[in-house]
Order: sequence, then structure tokens, then C-alpha cells
Amino acid sequence: MKREIIITGDGSTTIQIPEWNEQYHSIHGAIQEANHVFIKHGLQHYNTLYCSKETDSESKTIGILEIGFGTGLNAFITLIEAQKLGLHINYTGVEAYPVSPQEIDALNYTKTLQTENSDILFNKLHSTTWEEAHKIMDDFTLTKRQQFFSEIKDVEEYNIIYFDAFGARVQPELWTEDIFEIMFKALKPKGVLVTYSAKGSVRRAMQAVGFKVERLPGPPGKREMLRASK
Repeated sequence: MKREIIITGDGSTTIQIPEWNEQYHSIHGAIQEANHVFIKHGLQHYNTLYCSKETDSESKTIGILEIGFGTGLNAFITLIEAQKLGLHINYTGVEAYPVSPQEIDALNYTKTLQTENSDILFNKLHSTTWEEAHKIMDDFTLTKRQQFFSEIKDVEEYNIIYFDAFGARVQPELWTEDIFEIMFKALKPKGVLVTYSAKGSVRRAMQAVGFKVERLPGPPGKREMLRASK
């Protein structure tokens, strides 16, 4: 299926699939959306509740599962934020159809975010081999797995899930009770799942498998988003 690089509302790039009229990130701003949904309401929220007052390294270690590794943007901004918060991150990104090296080269996240060694770190996220754990930095370990979301078998492995699948309009099978039951099992007790979606059917599917679900203000261009807690 054809994929194109486009510029979003905040100047950052994303990948668009013209056949579906669907993007990997919000057309209103890829970085804005990622920061709002996954960092503010996911990582920062969890850190405030459970890690910020702790001092030992084990209690400041967070396991994250990303559903839809895609362009690596969410992993990249998580790495940046984790350094600020003094967290150790074990990050697992699941992706059925990895982005090509040519597409990665066309993305502008390192120029837009302009952090120290940004080019080296972003390239390392993508150049590491799949199916193995790699230390990107001392406090950030990445494992990329090429698999369908329905094949995930992890049990109580993660503190946070970034649920960043394509929208229910084009892939409704990714937003079902069956999928959210897999997510519920993968989370540790007190774990949270965050997603840009706010559809009523998605909220009800989450609740049906045991999640407590909150509606939160959405990123630019969206009124609401969802956060589910175990």
C-alpha cells in the first residue's frame, strides 16, 4: 500500500496512506499529539502517581509497550522525557509492517526536537535489529517486535501501553474486546493504557474487559482522548 511523507500542523512530518486517507499521526501536529497523549497523559501521569517520590532505581523503572511502533516518534520523545524525569525505561515496540529506511530518512523529528545527539539516538532506534533487546542509552532499552497485535502473549509485563494503532474507521478489528483483553493481561496492576481515540465503542470495549476508563481533553484537533487504568 502506497505511503507518503507529509508535513503536519506543527511542522513535524508523518506518513500518510492515501488509499485510506489515514495518517500515522494527527495532521494537526505529529509531535504535539505524541506529547499530549502519550507523554503528558501516559508517562508523566504514571511517573507522578508512582515514581516521582521514589529514590531507588527499581521503583523508577517503567516498562512501556507501544502498539504501533511506526515512525519511532513515540519512542524518541519518551527517551527524551525519561532523561528529564530520571527514569529507566524498558520499551517494547510492536509493529506488523515496519517503516522503510528511506521513509525514516525523510522524517524531520531530530531537526524539530533538536536535542543533544538527536540524530544518533533516533537512527539507533531504527538501526537496531528486531526481536532483540538493545540499550539505546544507559537508562533506555528498546525491543522491537514484528508481529500482529493479536499475537501478543505478554502477561503483567508493562506499566504503560501506548495504544497507537490505525483508527477504528479503517481497522476496526484492532479496537475490539479481544484486543483490549490482550492489553489488560499485558499490563501490571495499576498500569495505564493511553490512546488518542475517544470513540464510545472503544471505551465500552475497554470497560468490558475490566478497565476503568477516563475521558480526557484531546490533543489539538480532537476534543477528547481516553486513558484506561487496570
